[in-house]
Amino acid sequence: MAKDFYGDLRLGILGGGQLGRMLIQEAINFNVNIHVLDPDPNAPCKKLCNQFEVGSLSDFETVYNFGKDLDMITIEIEKVNVDALEALEDEGVLVYPQSRVIRLIQDKGLQKQFFKQNDIPTSAFQFVSNREGLMNCQISLPYIQKLRKDGYDGKGVKKINSQADFASAFDEPSIVEELVPFEKEIAVIVARNDKGDMATFPMVEMEFNPQANLVEFLISPSTYSFDIQAKAESIAKKIANDLQIVGLLAVEMFLTADGDILVNELAPRPHNSGHQTIEGNYTSQFAQHLRAIFNLPLGNTESRSNAIMVNLLGEEGYEGLAKYEGIQEALAMDGVYIHLYGKKYTKPFRKMGHVCIVNPDRSLAIENARKIQQLIKVIA
Repeated sequence: MAKDFYGDLRLGILGGGQLGRMLIQEAINFNVNIHVLDPDPNAPCKKLCNQFEVGSLSDFETVYNFGKDLDMITIEIEKVNVDALEALEDEGVLVYPQSRVIRLIQDKGLQKQFFKQNDIPTSAFQFVSNREGLMNCQISLPYIQKLRKDGYDGKGVKKINSQADFASAFDEPSIVEELVPFEKEIAVIVARNDKGDMATFPMVEMEFNPQANLVEFLISPSTYSFDIQAKAESIAKKIANDLQIVGLLAVEMFLTADGDILVNELAPRPHNSGHQTIEGNYTSQFAQHLRAIFNLPLGNTESRSNAIMVNLLGEEGYEGLAKYEGIQEALAMDGVYIHLYGKKYTKPFRKMGHVCIVNPDRSLAIENARKIQQLIKVIA
């Protein structure tokens, strides 16, 4: 890297949402010059970066023109124009994670093939071109249907219980996955720099909102056995090494009652399963991502304390200017850290912020987090 990260280097972020916002908050400490591209003129990053540009992340010319005068580009969302990123790489712009990694992870079918080719444990799967293909599926009902592209935050996923559900199934290229009777959904975030150094954050346990199918509650660190945690971290490191990724990689997994671990999906960027690291770990996931893409020594990922993360989701039945109930009561509790994402408008299940609850007593941390879940409501 010809330029110092704290000097003239210009870093572009594709996406101006909450992940970009928290990345910028960390980058300010490193004195990084940040440029952001996002289609929303009121994106959460708008007021925090050196330069903000409104434009489509999927349009070749827009992404190319945004990046051509920058030194490095990273992402906070995978749905970006990879052809433009490849062209920029060819012209010497550093793109981390690399465009080939983003292309693979954009397509859940390619992800599954990658798992199979590299002996990474995952559930059985089959490709279908449309809903008619479900009629000839070799995987037994019930199963999960996922769109190969553009699914995120629970969107693009359906549980198919019986043939009666075929009529409402996705009619686009999809994968059908065997339904895994898991005991717990877990995640490990791994960082890798260009020198090949790797570091994993401690394994976390996740709970999902059953209606929106997105993370609502997260516990760190896990209390599962050392063997299970070591196995999950080993899988995450293998994937990062097989991909030769530079940056962060979030690996979402299923833990079965028999102690087996199956990889569900990947995200090549900071992730919802790592928000608790801001207060709960010696190095946050956002600081670690910057260390990785700037090819710096990776930070200490150990937990400082028990940390519980609660997502603040827009309440059902409310849409409009966001109002937050329970903030003052929450801040009166010890060990409570509130992060609001700067989104002006709320709608049902929209991610509006998160709260991290830290306590040396694990059971008390969980108890307080449950109180926060009931206390803070995002309405309009």
